[in-house]
Amino acid sequence: MGDVLAGFHAVWEFESDSVLIRYERGIRTPRLFQALGERRIPLSAVEDVTLTAGRRGTVVLRLVPRAGADPLMEAAAGQLKEGSDPYRLVLSADRETLAEYYADELKGLLTGSGPVDRYLVAVPEAPLHFKAADAKASFDGTSVQFRWSWTGASSAKWKAGDQSFPVAGLSGVEWRSPEVFEGHLRLLPREAAAERPAQPDQDPASVVFGLGYGPVHESLPFAAAVLAAVRTRPSSAVPVPARRDPADIAERIRHLGELHQAGLVTDEEFSSKKAELLAEL
Repeated sequence: MGDVLAGFHAVWEFESDSVLIRYERGIRTPRLFQALGERRIPLSAVEDVTLTAGRRGTVVLRLVPRAGADPLMEAAAGQLKEGSDPYRLVLSADRETLAEYYADELKGLLTGSGPVDRYLVAVPEAPLHFKAADAKASFDGTSVQFRWSWTGASSAKWKAGDQSFPVAGLSGVEWRSPEVFEGHLRLLPREAAAERPAQPDQDPASVVFGLGYGPVHESLPFAAAVLAAVRTRPSSAVPVPARRDPADIAERIRHLGELHQAGLVTDEEFSSKKAELLAEL
């Protein structure tokens, strides 16, 4: 088609086999859109195209992604607010006829329907990171690292120590929006622990969100990138453990000692965990 359609917060560029969506960076643009920058949506990843009435004299042109085509939408699991849906283009109502034209044109180019068995839409590339309420989370493309915050992490997480999860050992990701109560990011190991804590604040495979910690525009692309890596990476990969910073080890031993003095860690747990930390030097 080769045409361009500009709406509020985004511009759609129509190509023969895809729609390139470029998001604005204005102050009123949802932060998730700004973080995404632009996305190319192959028409093979689209189930349908809809046109509906919007709010305050607008119409909404929307691509309906096929199930399993976009890891971002799979990770979101229907939790995104309407205004943060990256598949919506909001236009003024006086452009409805033009929007109808493009909706019909796009429908005529769709090539498939139903779920797909592989991701067709790309996600932000690693490295990615964000700060949760109890940890700093980072992803380098091969493994996820959780580095616990000494002010926010539970004693259970401090006892377990900082965590590293190779994507080859994961089966999926659970994301609960920070815009709802008890938001969190939980990694799902292929071999689940026999007594895995039900609460994310006690689970070393989870980080919890809070006010200003783990916002949607940081944690959702992170979750989607990990999910995409999990589904596409061979399970035989063996991670190479990285050496730890001695200053970081010393700080963690100090905090472990504080937990011990406060009675939150037993003598046996203190000795065992201290030995583990020293072995990482």
